[in-house]
Amino acid sequence: MRATTPFVSGLTVYPVKSFAGTALTSMELDAAGPLGDRRWMVIDGDGATLTARKHPRMLAAVATRDAHGVRLSADGLPDLLVEVPAGPADVPVQLSRLDTATRAGDAADAWCSELIGHPVRLVWLDDPARRGMSDEHGGTLADPLALTDTGPVHVTTTASLHRLDAWAAELHDERVQAALDAGKLPPEPQHPFDMRRFRPNLVVDGDLEPFAEDGWGRLVVGEVELRFADQCGRCVLTTIDPDTRVTGKEPLRTLARHRRRDGEVWFGIQMVPVRGGRVRVGDPVETTAR
Repeated sequence: MRATTPFVSGLTVYPVKSFAGTALTSMELDAAGPLGDRRWMVIDGDGATLTARKHPRMLAAVATRDAHGVRLSADGLPDLLVEVPAGPADVPVQLSRLDTATRAGDAADAWCSELIGHPVRLVWLDDPARRGMSDEHGGTLADPLALTDTGPVHVTTTASLHRLDAWAAELHDERVQAALDAGKLPPEPQHPFDMRRFRPNLVVDGDLEPFAEDGWGRLVVGEVELRFADQCGRCVLTTIDPDTRVTGKEPLRTLARHRRRDGEVWFGIQMVPVRGGRVRVGDPVETTAR
């Protein structure tokens, strides 16, 4: 079989933090990452960020970038166009290295409140440079960061996902045998993981070793160059099925067996744009080792 040069197989932007992503065929990136990525978030009355970790219903909502803002959609709710607010950043928020954001308005608040089931607000970050990255995650305050947790561009590979699937299948077989030996019902079949659980911006396919991305120092794709910032520690959000929104124990259970270090489990990497521009699905990917 002829080796396949690594290439971009998926691009996704997440305009609202913890909402479902929007798949793209091409993506523009600047110093803060994909344009429009995580510039909006939902907060409670105290300014604390709400995420799908505690509110899986958020994954049922899609925010699509519009020339004037974002269009919100979800089953059972009417679509709503939310324009970028013109007011000052005067809403207190509880997010690392960010004190205030701009309220999106009554209509947006009402829509998000109906989605989640209790009163909340939608806010917008006017300028990612007001936040900046943490040096704990391979950046500096001079590196603009929107409302993502740690880094501006999240990259995963299908080779790593396939290896994770194989590990999970092995673990499932062990659990089935243990259940049969104990005279208990075996667990449900283990299905391959959907990459959407990991919420990457850029997915690389092709002839790669599993977890080759751990050693990447630079990545050049399309007009864009990215530098490595940090590996990505995974949280409980990955255990929520993106379609059913049912929470289980995978993939964290399998990752804990094979990819545990310093009290966390790891899948994918965070990268920082060195040169912005456009990336397209199908673009070849060049990598340089760290």
